[in-house]
Amino acid sequence: MEYLVGVIGAGAMGSGIAQVAAMAGHNVVVYDMDAAAAAQSRTSLERTLQKLAEKGKIGDAGALMSRFRFVTEMNALKDCGLVIEAIVERLDVKKRVFSEVEQIVAEDCILATNTSSLSVTSIAAACSRPERVLGLHFFNPAPLMALVEVIPAVQTAPGLTDAAKTLMSAWGKIPVIARDTPGFIVNRVARPFYGEALRICEEGIADMATIDKAMTETAGFRMGPFTLMDYIGHDVNYVVTETVFQSFFYDPRYKPSFSQKRLLEAGWLGRKAGRGFYDYREGAPQQEPVHDPALWTAISERIIAMLINEAADALYLNIAAAADLDLAMTRGVNYPKGLLQWCDEWSTEKVLAILDGLYNDYHEDRYRASILLRKMNAIGAKFF
Repeated sequence: MEYLVGVIGAGAMGSGIAQVAAMAGHNVVVYDMDAAAAAQSRTSLERTLQKLAEKGKIGDAGALMSRFRFVTEMNALKDCGLVIEAIVERLDVKKRVFSEVEQIVAEDCILATNTSSLSVTSIAAACSRPERVLGLHFFNPAPLMALVEVIPAVQTAPGLTDAAKTLMSAWGKIPVIARDTPGFIVNRVARPFYGEALRICEEGIADMATIDKAMTETAGFRMGPFTLMDYIGHDVNYVVTETVFQSFFYDPRYKPSFSQKRLLEAGWLGRKAGRGFYDYREGAPQQEPVHDPALWTAISERIIAMLINEAADALYLNIAAAADLDLAMTRGVNYPKGLLQWCDEWSTEKVLAILDGLYNDYHEDRYRASILLRKMNAIGAKFF
């Protein structure tokens, strides 16, 4: 399909999605009410495409650049067959934008939101034709990250989800289907990677550098949780945690951390601000991890068991299929292996022993094991 694609929002994510669509053969209209943002998007894309051309990864950068139009009037989206919104994570703003854009586009235009944690159903409810709305959650940077979560709203028309999945595959992406629940797959299942690391640090069991070392050296993750939170930015990572916590009716499994909230309040947002959990200013002393492989193993097993529990519960509650759950974590956030596969390798018995040990120590509901793990353990079943 070579219909016109519209992107609402000319920030990093919107520009990335626009690049993906253009490289898949579409002409693209990038809309932002802020003229400076639209101009910056054009400059950024020109620079990116030129670098790709110099490396021989694309042909003529100018020819590809000619596929884009950068506009500051929403009416320019009127001929689009697909419009993808990639603006601020505020439900009231998204609902207003969807209500406005559907009055401009044709009746058969598909409307998609790139929200990472808000209700797609609630966004769709702002439209008079909510059946054409769904979620297409790209990961940042969109041109490099393969995963796209496809999220049908309650109102989404039958067949639209599969059509969107087919389109994302044609764009060279790896689509997975997720139910419209807080955080979808990745931002739900990944919460313990951050939350349990913060808990371990706050309890004084290990410092940040040691926890990061445990997760990279022993568990094989590309980044430790504190390094990754600083990389993502606390204005993003903390807000997603808080949103998921509130959306799950304050389930203690998703409880945010005061330590991270204080960094957000201080403006220590991570790498982009020069300070976060770590100090990135020139000449700042660097933290050194404690060299204790036994401690590293204990830390990594605690965090991984919590991650496995979250994935198992997502499967039990039909958030996504087992294969999609593992695919989302390996291709969406670069986990060294799928969590359900990890459980198969460890055994449900080992995972339950860790979780039940934590529950017996803390007597907190955050450590409750998924009933699916208990059922599978009782019959010796595996996920794959």
